[in-house]
Amino acid sequence: MSIWWSLHLRREAASIPLARRLLVGTMETAGVDPDVSFDLSVALSEACANAVEHGGDRGPGDHSGAYRVTAYLDGEKCRIEVADSGPGFPARRPGCAHTREWQPPVTAESGRGLCLIEQLADHVHFGNRPGHGAVVSFDKVLKWQEGALLRVS
Repeated sequence: MSIWWSLHLRREAASIPLARRLLVGTMETAGVDPDVSFDLSVALSEACANAVEHGGDRGPGDHSGAYRVTAYLDGEKCRIEVADSGPGFPARRPGCAHTREWQPPVTAESGRGLCLIEQLADHVHFGNRPGHGAVVSFDKVLKWQEGALLRVS
């Protein structure tokens, strides 16, 4: 069995806990290990926060009032995608703290979200949809609780 859902959310901070609760509830019901569920929910929150903060303001005709979250739980893997309608990622996105190429200043209030996603997920892709905004997709191998609904034998 697999579970798939997609949300179309307003670019408002209040939408972030909604997406997170839906993901956590789905994983809890399916029987995903709570530690894996927590990691994915934090990564999702960071991706949504990025879409809310940066996912719009491209000018006239911009439909930037919304972003999309899609999640797939299938057997041994969970894949999450967050897509917005903003300007997209710069051509050369800075590396993250764990690569030592770039670190946000200690006093910075933001700038760590994408790095956190990379640390919490097994595979991450940051991309642009030409003329349509940015996409953050990430996946993680799932661990299951005993008797889990979707557990792979």
